[in-house]
Amino acid sequence: MSKITLVTGGSRSGKSSFAEGLLKKQDKVLYIATSFITDDEMRERVAIHKSRRNQNWETYEGYKDLYKVIEAWEHEHIILECISTMITNLIFDKYTDFDDLSKEEIQNLEESISMQITEVVTACREFNKQLVIITNEVGFGLVSEYKLGRIFTDIAGRINQLLGRECDEAYLVVSGLPIKLK
Repeated sequence: MSKITLVTGGSRSGKSSFAEGLLKKQDKVLYIATSFITDDEMRERVAIHKSRRNQNWETYEGYKDLYKVIEAWEHEHIILECISTMITNLIFDKYTDFDDLSKEEIQNLEESISMQITEVVTACREFNKQLVIITNEVGFGLVSEYKLGRIFTDIAGRINQLLGRECDEAYLVVSGLPIKLK
């Protein structure tokens, strides 16, 4: 039976370690990494993440059409790290100038991102996968003075709400401490 677990929290809250711990006893895990290395600092962050994972886990790096990855790989257990980064990458795939975006363009962008997320959830349900999704909680911060920041926060917040409705379990991690929400 499929199961979707959402793990959210702020930056450096311990959400990734907690999420990985949920599947630590599983050797056959697909780790979907949505970030890509842009500089030495990011390379170091990725190396730290990889070093603490079960070495039997396999990694897929990408952020688009992840439902196809879920369908193609036989792994029953999947970690998707992280929805916030996936959203960022999908936003920058579509646009580079955000100051002149119309409401309609922003709405279309959000709908296309929402479709990507919905397809992931649907694939996990259809193919009986156990999915642990990691995302940043964006609702505790200030409203950005920049349009791009507001676009990101609005989309990420609504995507997190969608995932909150769709998941079977949800955790908020604060200061390394998980709080079960659902």
